[in-house]
Amino acid sequence: MATKAETTVEEKLRALYDLQLIDSRVDEIRNIRGELPLEVEDLEDEVLGLKTRMDKLKTDLETINYEIGAKKNLIEEAKVLIKKYADQQKNVRNSREFNSLAKEVEFQELEIQLAEKNIKEFKVQIEQKKEVISETKEKLSEREAHLKHKKSELDAILAETDKEEKALLAKSEKFEKQIEDRLVQAYKRIRNNVKNGLAVVPIERGASGGSFFTIPPQVQVEIASRKKIITDEHSGRILVDPVLAEEEQEKMHKMFSKI
Repeated sequence: MATKAETTVEEKLRALYDLQLIDSRVDEIRNIRGELPLEVEDLEDEVLGLKTRMDKLKTDLETINYEIGAKKNLIEEAKVLIKKYADQQKNVRNSREFNSLAKEVEFQELEIQLAEKNIKEFKVQIEQKKEVISETKEKLSEREAHLKHKKSELDAILAETDKEEKALLAKSEKFEKQIEDRLVQAYKRIRNNVKNGLAVVPIERGASGGSFFTIPPQVQVEIASRKKIITDEHSGRILVDPVLAEEEQEKMHKMFSKI
């Protein structure tokens, strides 16, 4: 902690700007990946959903085929009963028994008709299910191919950038330790509040980097003197002079090239 207290304002500004350059490079790497990780995740969810749908459709087919089998059994049982009742009719003693058996035969014939109707309906359902299965299978195949391509694309980018990102994050952590906590916290707060993550910016054409608001000449002189930390009154960003920025950019560029 004693070392931090002895650090000059200029050293603090350089350390803060170095930290910004490192974190900005990490942002660039993550932007290169863009939405790919989310795309891959969405595709994985979609593929899983399609597989689940396929499984359900196949289960539905099995259920319908089971129902058709049950109806066919019912028809066979009804035919056996009709024959049984027809045989019994030959030995009845009166018309009341004959009519009673006739009603049983009629009921079984209706059962057969209903079962045959159900079987026809089930067969229509099977054709419909098969059509949906075919469409789902085709879509699943297409989505799986797309997922494979996106995963390959993501893996290639990760292979290129993962090592650099980890090295930069380690550097960022190391640089943070060289800066007093209150400044690190202020830096992070500003970084979180601005759109492009730039918390420390150089003066560009008399204005804060990325801003159109002109900085008064006297304030520019103070920034160039590097005697105190000055923030932009409009954006809240910490300001550094162009010469310091250029020196640190060159230094960081050399560091990045070695990673």
